[in-house]
Amino acid sequence: MFINSNSKEINNLLISVADKIQKLSADLDDNKIASINLILETIKTFGEKKTEQISHLNEIGAALSTETEVDNLLDMIISKGKLFTNADGGTLYMMSEDEKSLLFRIVETDSLGIKMGANGEKISWSPLPIYLEDGSYNHQMVAVHCAIESKIINFEDVYNCEGFNFEGTKKFDASTGFRSQSMLVVPMINNNNKDVIGVLQLLNARNSDGDAIGFTKEDEKLVMSLTSQAAIAITNAKMIHDLKELLESFIKSIAFAVDQKSPYTGGHVEKVAILSLMIADALNRTASGKYADIKYTEDELDEIRISALMHDVGKITTPQHVMDKATKLETVYDRVNAIRIKFELFKRDLEIEMLHKKIKLIESGTSSDEIKLVEDALEKEIDILDEEIYFLVVSNVGGEFMTNEHIKRIEEIAQRKVKINGMEQNILSDFEVHNLCIRKGTLTDEELAVMRDHARVSNEMLDALPFPKHLKRVPGIAGGHHEKLNGKGYPKGLTSDDLSLESRILALADIFEALSASDRPYKDGKKMSEVMKIISFMIKDGELDGDLVQFFYDENLHIKYAEQCFKPEQIDV
Repeated sequence: MFINSNSKEINNLLISVADKIQKLSADLDDNKIASINLILETIKTFGEKKTEQISHLNEIGAALSTETEVDNLLDMIISKGKLFTNADGGTLYMMSEDEKSLLFRIVETDSLGIKMGANGEKISWSPLPIYLEDGSYNHQMVAVHCAIESKIINFEDVYNCEGFNFEGTKKFDASTGFRSQSMLVVPMINNNNKDVIGVLQLLNARNSDGDAIGFTKEDEKLVMSLTSQAAIAITNAKMIHDLKELLESFIKSIAFAVDQKSPYTGGHVEKVAILSLMIADALNRTASGKYADIKYTEDELDEIRISALMHDVGKITTPQHVMDKATKLETVYDRVNAIRIKFELFKRDLEIEMLHKKIKLIESGTSSDEIKLVEDALEKEIDILDEEIYFLVVSNVGGEFMTNEHIKRIEEIAQRKVKINGMEQNILSDFEVHNLCIRKGTLTDEELAVMRDHARVSNEMLDALPFPKHLKRVPGIAGGHHEKLNGKGYPKGLTSDDLSLESRILALADIFEALSASDRPYKDGKKMSEVMKIISFMIKDGELDGDLVQFFYDENLHIKYAEQCFKPEQIDV
């Protein structure tokens, strides 16, 4: 606290002694009694005043130690400084980040009704420079001098002071009819490192009649106690603010890195965060139904937002070729073109074979009708090959579900033999057959396992981070976005009993964005009706929370989101 408990005990002792002396003075004459009473009243008043001041300082110390908003701290400092000294006005300056100037943060004059800065009217006044143009210290301005020298300055009357430039003060007086007189200027020193972080300047202490008087030595001590504690509180508040900014910047940088890793998923994380908060805000507003009791605090909403921003952090470790695999045959390049070349080679071999037959037929005097049959057979075979390559190209896209018949046909096509560099081989390699037979999407089972592993990595990365108390649930919320109510999700196979409402919100946002996204390499963005149909199947299969999805639709959040993020042609509902 500002003053230790011994000072309070001494003041209480003074009051107690005064009471006892009054009782012992009963046998003295009236004049002596009057004199003693006057002394005792003075002692008693002094003790009561000191006790009241200590009580105020202790209360302020407690308030300063718990307040984390810098503007509120600044308001508290200047209001309490004026209260202790009964000052009419005051100015609070804060040191700039580069420590080259003092910035006006609060200016108040009670008698003029002036309140600027912090939670009042905006201040447009220029900062006070710490250095002059020649690079020397600016000792002309009293507030700057106070900051440079780290010492208290106390004037009876600023109009009778030498060595300082009070032109600005006098201009202010001339324009307002005010008379600046006494001034107390106190540095705000952070006792942790002895740095001056600001200056408190109080103006015109007043007596009980409201007349301006000088500031006392007692005023100096009280205000210095106030500013010292306030400096520590402000430093701590700024440190907390800076740490929050650092955490926020780190989270956004990671989210940005995840989105930027693949040109096809850029913006996914940001959109999931937008949609998650949209749902959470709507839950907060609803006053009826299943979610009427849901009321998220600002910290809890922030927890949901950060969970959404961090939900795919594990994708940092996912191989690029898996994330960006646009077609089934894509590796460094799309190998479907290699298959096209092999089919062209196969056609070439057939044409050469047909020409040899034709030459022999001509040399043997065969009729033109028989020669025409050979040519027609080649043309028919070429048509079959063209149809097969078309089928393989379509299969490579991954847009249609591969049936057993489709897979059987690919395996049959693969058995065609083609000579490459003089060596006969199957027209489709085992790798090409394996990839073309992917039933859904563009990833093989092995690649899908790699892709899904990002959820496990995300969990481990988030669990390892020392999140502050108000963000402790981020790993659990973010880590559940691929879990399903029926226990068939990943990475942990959690069930409905394990999944919080916040995890369900994130899962819905993630799926809705992924289905509707128009920037994926393997598909176009689905229309709203298609998205809703797929989600309805997921509800029936026990994957998504049906009540939450119904709320999502009832509140028209799908339309609100679509207006922001869908292409116009996707909005068909």
